Amino acid sequence: QVQLVESGGGLVQAGGSLRLSCAASGRTFNSYARGWFRQAPGKEREFVAAITWSGGSTYYSDSAKGRFTISRDNAKNTVYLQMNSLKPEDTAVYYCARTLTSYNLVSGLLYDYWGQGTQVTVSS
Repeated sequence: QVQLVESGGGLVQAGGSLRLSCAASGRTFNSYARGWFRQAPGKEREFVAAITWSGGSTYYSDSAKGRFTISRDNAKNTVYLQMNSLKPEDTAVYYCARTLTSYNLVSGLLYDYWGQGTQVTVSS
């Protein structure tokens, strides 16, 4: 099976930056894309960003565009989420997930493996 482990979360002031990592182990060669989702207390889980493993095509939510950057290191089986200009509304648990699909990457229903999540807290 595939295992995903997120790291890099923490407490940061508004306007600051954090870099999240998602390391994968197992049979990751079957992965087509990797995505980042987040969930704040009392809110539904939402899509943040995704990247295809082979071509490196990226996709972002409207809230992430211009502030967040998703990237990958194929050799390390690791995906990153560079978050800049953080806002209090970015506070959430961030999850990494993988999918075998090449479409509808914003839908969490198409991801079959998820990490445990890492907490990101942005103070005002």
